[in-house]
Amino acid sequence: MKMLIEIVDYKESWPEEFIDCAAPVREALGTTVIAIHHIGSTSVPGLAAKDLIDIQVTVAELGDSVIGPMTAAGYVFHDQVQADHQPPGGAYPETELRKNVFAQREGDRRTNIHVRVEGAFNQRYAVLFRDYLQSQPLARDAYAELKRALSRLFPDDGEAYYDVKDPAIDMLMAGANIWAEETGWEVPPSDA
Repeated sequence: MKMLIEIVDYKESWPEEFIDCAAPVREALGTTVIAIHHIGSTSVPGLAAKDLIDIQVTVAELGDSVIGPMTAAGYVFHDQVQADHQPPGGAYPETELRKNVFAQREGDRRTNIHVRVEGAFNQRYAVLFRDYLQSQPLARDAYAELKRALSRLFPDDGEAYYDVKDPAIDMLMAGANIWAEETGWEVPPSDA
């Protein structure tokens, strides 16, 4: 996977850009949408990130009811990405990790759209990670430093970048799960 990995300082415009990107996704999917959340690093105030808006769309089921309307609306379906990684020590069934992934329409702002099933492990994981980093500035800042270092070490090697970053996220998630239990955290309502 060859790509240029560039980490930039947090941009105050990202939340509004998410809203602008989410609206046509909701329009394309209509009542299929249960929730749309701003996820990933651009959703965490103060966190350095790739200048790429990550959107999570929650639905009841994946497949044609998602792929058809999204591709008809011009979104690019990434059929080679069908699931999230299994965290170390996890024994989640494939159904808990499945997703559909799309990129932006031609001419739109750079976006990744992750469509996941309501209540699945991976649907909860993405939003919990965001909320945990929003509440824990030390974890947020350490994660930013990791991403900056990885982008310096692997500026054009996305595979290497993610080979290191994914297990680091899994380590942060150990703390996030404790935090969620202690605070009674639940997946919040839709952001858009």
